[in-house]
Amino acid sequence: MTHGDETWLLTYEGFNPAEEGLRETLCTLGNGYFAARGAGSEVSAGACHYPAVYLAGGYNRLKTEIAGTTIEHEDLVNLPNAFRLTFRIPGEDWLNLESAKLLEYRQQLDMRRGLLTRRVRFSDEKGRIFVWSNRRLVHQKWPHLAAQEVSLVAENWTGEVEFESALDGRVINAGVKRYRELNSAHLLPLANLRAGDLVGLRMKTSQSDIVVVEVMRNRVFLDGEPFAPEVAVREEPGWVAQRFRVALSPGLEVRVEKTLSLRTSRDRVMSECGEAALLDVKRAANFEQLVEHQSRAWWNLWERFYIDVKGEDDTETVRILRLHLFHLLQTVSAHSLDLDVGVPARGWHGEAYRGHIFWDELFIMPLLNFHFPELSRALLRYRYRRLEEARAAAVSAGFTGAMYPWQSGSSGREESQKMHLNPRSGRWLPDHSSLQRHVNLAIAYNTWQYYQATRDVEFMAFYGAEMIFEIARFFSGIASYNEELDRFEITGVMGPDEYHEDYPGQSGKGLKNNSYTNVLVVWTLCRALELLRIMPDDQRSAVCEKIDLTPAEVELWESISRKMRVVFHGDGIISQFEGYDQLAELDWEKYRSRYGDIMRMDRILEAEGSSANNYKLSKQADVLMLFYLFPEAEIEALFARLGYAFDQTMIRRNIEYYLGRTSHGSTLSQLVHSWVLARFDLERSWKFFTKVLESDVKDTQGGTTPEGIHLGAMAGAVDLTQRCYLGASLREDVLWFDPRLPQGMQQLNLRLLYRGQLLEVCCDHRLLTVCALRNGWAPQVRVGCRGAVSVVQSGGKIEFAL
Repeated sequence: MTHGDETWLLTYEGFNPAEEGLRETLCTLGNGYFAARGAGSEVSAGACHYPAVYLAGGYNRLKTEIAGTTIEHEDLVNLPNAFRLTFRIPGEDWLNLESAKLLEYRQQLDMRRGLLTRRVRFSDEKGRIFVWSNRRLVHQKWPHLAAQEVSLVAENWTGEVEFESALDGRVINAGVKRYRELNSAHLLPLANLRAGDLVGLRMKTSQSDIVVVEVMRNRVFLDGEPFAPEVAVREEPGWVAQRFRVALSPGLEVRVEKTLSLRTSRDRVMSECGEAALLDVKRAANFEQLVEHQSRAWWNLWERFYIDVKGEDDTETVRILRLHLFHLLQTVSAHSLDLDVGVPARGWHGEAYRGHIFWDELFIMPLLNFHFPELSRALLRYRYRRLEEARAAAVSAGFTGAMYPWQSGSSGREESQKMHLNPRSGRWLPDHSSLQRHVNLAIAYNTWQYYQATRDVEFMAFYGAEMIFEIARFFSGIASYNEELDRFEITGVMGPDEYHEDYPGQSGKGLKNNSYTNVLVVWTLCRALELLRIMPDDQRSAVCEKIDLTPAEVELWESISRKMRVVFHGDGIISQFEGYDQLAELDWEKYRSRYGDIMRMDRILEAEGSSANNYKLSKQADVLMLFYLFPEAEIEALFARLGYAFDQTMIRRNIEYYLGRTSHGSTLSQLVHSWVLARFDLERSWKFFTKVLESDVKDTQGGTTPEGIHLGAMAGAVDLTQRCYLGASLREDVLWFDPRLPQGMQQLNLRLLYRGQLLEVCCDHRLLTVCALRNGWAPQVRVGCRGAVSVVQSGGKIEFAL
């Protein structure tokens, strides 16, 4: 690694109550099975802190009456706080750092090892000085295990200290302020467990009936030697704790190791989750051994996801890129391969978006395809398992094929809220975001890109082709033929912009001919037709018979793919939707001067009694998503197939047109605009890229990151370096590179996995070098750069002069 250790560390000096929510999100630890926010072991949920534990896919439904309407909402459940470990002087209050005089405060996330540490030195009102240290991990090797170690040193006093180590199931979902009017008590206590020196807690979700068991073991050391204090167990329904006392004198250190297991009734290879959790903790190694295994497990992941940058502010750039990868690999990991989970937009790091799965996998899976394609396969299997529910949703709406939901959770039904709160106006409003049918097109796109990266023909034969065909069937069913124009049209949808859900003065009916949707439908139909051509006869027949696909439907796909309507206005501007050009222009300067932060113009306008539907403005890229997903040649081919004139100059005109009308109310907006600007303005692209890097670490969306990370932007930023700046793409069984590094990036080094071969790629402004690292069964692969193609053998190296 060319950079020093500092690029692996996220460090916070000093205690800042206003930043604690952000720090707790960014210091979350997880392993793909569960995650724990990075709150101190001594804190409770309140205005400053929000400790929480989340199970991947751990959802529960509740009902709430809002504005006279009863709504059902499915939430990612805040599980019992397993990390509670605090102390007090007997007869005094439990530790509260907010009321102490802090002398030193340092918190550090070690991404290389997946280890969170904190050291606090403080004094109380009596002048006693304490040194309180903490180390924590959620194990990347053993998915059910976590552990933390706390130590306390009495610096200038002598006396007794009482510790409390607890499992606290008396928690609710309270991590998102705008959800707090919703019912939030998801857990029911079942029983407390005891087995020797182990204690545990058994809870159940109220509707989904997930039994959750947490078990803990506490070991105490005094000046490094095992110590056996007298332990008292305190308990009540939903809460159990062990308390013990230790006598301290100046310089003496007491250390407590707390080992934890989290099990649920949905786990495999066990008889009963309580028994399994007890065995996990009984068999667990000590804390240092757990750290050693944790370090090795993480290093094996970093070997696949290696990335390094030299250039402008390169230390911070590399640190944030590694932080983004770290949180991606805590959300989905090797443990996800055997789980029925999708990839949530906000990670398993908080309660924003209720832990649901949206279209953000469109920005995540291309990165996984090049590093850990098995994870892409697992995430696509999550979608396939919900194909039957998508079919049922289509039938219920009067359509054919499969209609996947905009928000997906446990079962695959539509989980989008019926009402949403505008925190600026305080009003609950109808929510029509489920009209974003383009989520189906993202699933088709991800399926095809996975196939291109892996040539996993088995997956396509058994799962992928069926999903693509049913999505193609859905869109061919909702498309209507306009005889006058001799074109097919799609109505009643929303595009990725999200601000526009209808036309001025109307509500809930959707838009006509959203260009992003229409063009992606054409692309999807073309891929479905291509699949029918390239699949072996027996596999094609099996899938077609399974879904009753008829020749007439295939003929319709062919027709729609050549006659879909795309609306233009002005000088070759692709209209975001039909009628977009008739909307009013927004006075951007007036709103900037009045409000400053105008990223959420939809909320501002609604609070003023107006609507985003009235204006030419976007929350994030819509039309420009076409230039994010497709290279120039493919865009030209799609428009040529439709019979529309299209040339390269139109790309720049469209980018400039829509960029000037975008408020960037989403972290994905900066990402997409950085990508598309790289075609002709690398300097502006780099500026947007640096904003993407800052979006979570600086919480640029104004208080959203404390509610959960923005995983699409995090993964997308790393993917931008490999597929945009490095220009990696897959065509004709060749891994192509077309590097265009901005001046802020003098050199880019990373690793890619292509069809079983691990490649190390090094690129600067003069030379591209590709080394094949794997020997043995890893195959030779074809690699190309700007028209030249070479074969790379295992252990070989090739160079391309730029």
